[in-house]
Amino acid sequence: MGGQYKITGDKYPRMRPARRRGRVAVAAVASVTVLGVLGWGTLQLIDVFTGGDKASAAGAAGCATTARASASPAAVVLPKPGRVTVNVLNATTRSGLAQKTADELKKRGFRVGDVSNAPEEYDKKVAGAGVLLGPAASAKTSLTVLGTQLPGAEHRTDAARKGAAVDLIIGNGFKGLAKPADADAALAELTAPRPTPAAEKKSC
Repeated sequence: MGGQYKITGDKYPRMRPARRRGRVAVAAVASVTVLGVLGWGTLQLIDVFTGGDKASAAGAAGCATTARASASPAAVVLPKPGRVTVNVLNATTRSGLAQKTADELKKRGFRVGDVSNAPEEYDKKVAGAGVLLGPAASAKTSLTVLGTQLPGAEHRTDAARKGAAVDLIIGNGFKGLAKPADADAALAELTAPRPTPAAEKKSC
């Protein structure tokens, strides 16, 4: 070959410019990066479809949700109507009201004690449906049972009072005892209350 190129020795001149090594390095790095991103994305997809259950299981093991079944409240021990003695006292000006009410209570199984006018401290001084009065021990027993017959009555106790009998003092707002079906339902609710649902608890 003559002209521009002159051959000497055993080395031949390059016929084209040398490749730029920088571009090759950048291309290699870019390829590695793309492959890495694709690999990471593949692992994420695999985790979504297969690893979710494992995460849920791990979460369940680490944070267990316990739904405790609420224990049914123990039935309240209340006396039967036949074991409750009621004195029916009329604090109104309507005559015969005490006897009529006493007769109805007797039909419903209650024992009837005294039937008369209310004492002076209550006579014509009870504005509501009535007052249920008894000894301190009757607050959650006899008065509660009698209260199912007259829901609007006020409950009072007297610590100095003796005996187990309770008074039903009829007030000016009295319109009659509760309907037998309603009174029975209220009494059944007291003796066997429905259990309330318990909230779920988490232990982590």
